[in-house]
Amino acid sequence: MRAVWMESRGGPEVLRYGEMPPPTLEAGQVRVAVKAVALNHLDVWVRKGVASPKLPLPHILGCDIAGEVESVGAGVEGIKPGDAVVVNPGVSCGRCQRCLAGQDNLCPEYQILGEHRWGGYAELVTVPLANILPKPAGLSWLEAASLPLTFLTAWQMVVDKLQVRPGEDVLVMAAGSGVSVAAIQIAKLHGARVIATASSDEKLAQARALGADEGVNYSLPDWYKEVRRLTRGKGADAVVDHTGAQYWEGVIKATAWGGRISLAGASSGYEATTPLSHIFYRQLSIFGSTMASKSRLFPILQFVAEGRLRPVIGATLPLSQAAEGHQLLEERRVFGKVVLEV
Repeated sequence: MRAVWMESRGGPEVLRYGEMPPPTLEAGQVRVAVKAVALNHLDVWVRKGVASPKLPLPHILGCDIAGEVESVGAGVEGIKPGDAVVVNPGVSCGRCQRCLAGQDNLCPEYQILGEHRWGGYAELVTVPLANILPKPAGLSWLEAASLPLTFLTAWQMVVDKLQVRPGEDVLVMAAGSGVSVAAIQIAKLHGARVIATASSDEKLAQARALGADEGVNYSLPDWYKEVRRLTRGKGADAVVDHTGAQYWEGVIKATAWGGRISLAGASSGYEATTPLSHIFYRQLSIFGSTMASKSRLFPILQFVAEGRLRPVIGATLPLSQAAEGHQLLEERRVFGKVVLEV
């Protein structure tokens, strides 16, 4: 099969395009002919060795996958070759206490496609049956591949962790990212007033078109003061953040007394300064967040099918140009998802 793999850790130049052996198919598994795979910042972190630095090489990246069922393993029922599907990227054991409680993203054996096991930068990928969902009929392959990881991440942050309520002011950092594109929409779906940040007026305009009520350019000094002005001095009741060390102090200062912050990444660095007095004196709550339960993809796809949530594609490239896609991500040149056609 044709595939893109990383043969070492480093810049986009470590990605190679060529022929690889197809993945094996075991009992209880489904092999998917990949039609499209979306890029995520997680791909960049794994490529650099920041995430999963001891991962065996070569390795195939790619978390977000849409395609057709190519074949099924022994014991698989309810699905057949030719079915159009979306792949849930979170893989768990399915038998531990966490999995059986619907908290599979806390499973001790939890893995993410493209990080801990081979992903979708390839013509074929094999996953457990539990990771397969029907593709909404009205979505293109590119749109379907743009959904899973980012919308799952944003759903857990906005709904499960922050428990956003109607009328609250929600600050969404880095509005052009895949997670934030999803978070803006999910927060609006739950009745919030959304303040989005971005590094350019163009991206802020796109965020407003997506539903954001206000925009703040976070490349300006003391940008958090503008958030407080827009909330009449109060600050944001809830914050969706994955921007990392560079903006962390500003995020804390932009949050209201008793406010909540959900953190799902650290794009600008992991070593941040935390002014502890703001945390305890203003009684802030900080929630770490990674992915979401598999079950959350069901309502997400339903809302997408109803047109109440929508994927946003910023750029489309052929599989062979995965390295160029990584450059687009790292240089923050797109609003929405970069998607590879396979």
